[in-house]
Amino acid sequence: MLAAATLAGADAVDLARLLRGVEDRYNSVRTLELAFEQTYIAPNRARRVESGSLRLRKPGRMRWEYTRPDGKLFVSDGSDYWYYSVLARRAEKMKLKEAEDIQAPLAFLIGRLDFQRDFGKFLIQPAAGMVTITAEPKNPQKSPFAQVGFTVGPDSRIATLTIRNQDGATTIFQFSGEVRNPVLNDAIFTFVAPPGVEVVAGGER
Repeated sequence: MLAAATLAGADAVDLARLLRGVEDRYNSVRTLELAFEQTYIAPNRARRVESGSLRLRKPGRMRWEYTRPDGKLFVSDGSDYWYYSVLARRAEKMKLKEAEDIQAPLAFLIGRLDFQRDFGKFLIQPAAGMVTITAEPKNPQKSPFAQVGFTVGPDSRIATLTIRNQDGATTIFQFSGEVRNPVLNDAIFTFVAPPGVEVVAGGER
């Protein structure tokens, strides 16, 4: 049973159908490619805006390649998860399961989106042909995030993803140029540290 609080003007939205459409769109793709702009807002810290491209192949393979800042890279081969910074000359490796909390709100990208399983309360707000779904986790004490917002279009495509963490920090992803099921070479999901780069397991970035 989905629990939902709807704002004025949202009564015509079929919540269950809306959520199912988003799940079906992203859980059914094998590969995905899109551009993103990422805005990070945190208390007492400068606002940070970054951008780049994202390519993924199920299960669990992802490549976040940043052009702003140039040289920042996240790569997952389905088993290991790498973060690499050209400027820091440092690569950090962790097991994918250790990175699940980091990637939890982005589960839709790798075909694990299940609103009813993961969320317990929904707020929906239609505006200008789009609908924003604000969802709260079922177990907020065990979740790294307090709230997730999905802004979707009539085709169930996610245009904006807003993640509010328990510590008050907010990350906003704006997605564009989505390509479903492109041909992607497996080699792009394998990370090989360049010569002279420090490689560490876990730890602080």
